[in-house]
Amino acid sequence: MRISVFDMMKIGVGPSSSHTMGPWRAAERFLRELDTLGHFDAIRQVTIDLYGSLAKTGRGHGTGRAVIMGLRGENPVTCDVAQIPNLLTTTRADGFLNLAGRKSVPFQPDTDLVYHLDKTLPFHPNGIRFNALLDDQTTISRTYYSVGGGFVVSEREAEGIDEIDVTLPHPCDCAEDVQAHCTEHDFAIWEMVWENERVWRDDAEIRAGLLAIWEAMVSCIYRGCHTDGELPGGLEVQRRAPNMHRKLIGDADYDGRDSWLALIRARQYGFQEVVKWISCFALAVNEENAAFGRVVTAPTNGAAGVLPAVLMYYVAFYDATDEDILRFLLVAGEIGSLFKKGATISAALGGCQAEIGVSSAMAAAALTECLGGSAGQALMAAEIAMEHHLGLTCDPIGGLVQIPCIERNAMGAMKAVTAANLALVSIPQHAKVSLDMVIKTMWQTALDMNDKYKETSEGGLAFHIPVNVIEC
Repeated sequence: MRISVFDMMKIGVGPSSSHTMGPWRAAERFLRELDTLGHFDAIRQVTIDLYGSLAKTGRGHGTGRAVIMGLRGENPVTCDVAQIPNLLTTTRADGFLNLAGRKSVPFQPDTDLVYHLDKTLPFHPNGIRFNALLDDQTTISRTYYSVGGGFVVSEREAEGIDEIDVTLPHPCDCAEDVQAHCTEHDFAIWEMVWENERVWRDDAEIRAGLLAIWEAMVSCIYRGCHTDGELPGGLEVQRRAPNMHRKLIGDADYDGRDSWLALIRARQYGFQEVVKWISCFALAVNEENAAFGRVVTAPTNGAAGVLPAVLMYYVAFYDATDEDILRFLLVAGEIGSLFKKGATISAALGGCQAEIGVSSAMAAAALTECLGGSAGQALMAAEIAMEHHLGLTCDPIGGLVQIPCIERNAMGAMKAVTAANLALVSIPQHAKVSLDMVIKTMWQTALDMNDKYKETSEGGLAFHIPVNVIEC
């Protein structure tokens, strides 16, 4: 499987890439397929069945809202996120759903969206089945799997049918491949990835796409630093980033995001303040994510704060340019793809090591190369970051991406910075553990991990702190 950087980092809507973005995109695919088959105008009713982890934590993750948004034809990149929190209420009141903005059908979330808590489909814990009743009383059903990071696999694709692949000039299935290409061609990792990206896009598109990702990241940080209030879902979690931000920024005047960033860059900070800024950046993103804000999967929504926090640290405190930002994102995307190919980026398969752990590895490698490290040192930084996330469970209280998820992003960001600093003063050839070895270990750990620690809210903190969740 060949994976683009733009597959690993996608602009979307919180709170979960696997439970929100995946079902959203699956709903879009279902309607496109019905349209292609010529059945769209004959749809009389649509029902949805959720299985496995999608059923067990779907209410807390906003899966119902995501499915409705997808069926309505809303684009997660551009939609008005302010309408999402009240979507279930308004849909219940209306009793109808306007499919792709073209056809209105009766719809009631309480009966037409079914959470099968005791059933899991065979291919992946995140299974979703769409059913369309047509005018002639026949039903067309399609099954999809949300496999993490917003990636969606159809049942046919899961069975090895309809596979699509491309040929890259420097194909990489493991870290050893990355090192070999960089050594042979005297590449930095970002240079190798750029050449691969040219298979999908021209240089101008690559540049514009990556800067759009950074734009979404920094905008999310800014919103999160300036939005007070309580997060939805019933846990009564208060946003902390705004208060933390006020203490750091002080009485300074600024008139928008750009002047705010310029102000941060112009100041001198001590160690403790820098640490607090990194944590603030991470909290800001994931508080936005928990509130159905627009974020970037990196590689998932639950871990969306790690990479922006570390990149913002680099931009704010190292005077990074747009070119530096491009390089950072290219390296991060490549490292994320290695974990997707060799293990998983789905918490429903691998626990939180597959989310926070992978995001921390992505950020560590990117920061290392951007601070002058070699390809070997960047790969070493990714290994260090993941090694100290191995076995991390996914146990969101009430199925909400809030506790412990938001704080874990701050911890993952700090581990990434530490890993980069360790790698920059190390000799990769002396390392006893390779990135490929740690990816293999992560996958074996995922297989050994009890399912209750894989995004089911049936173990860990979720078990010991039961709550009544308000459906998101």
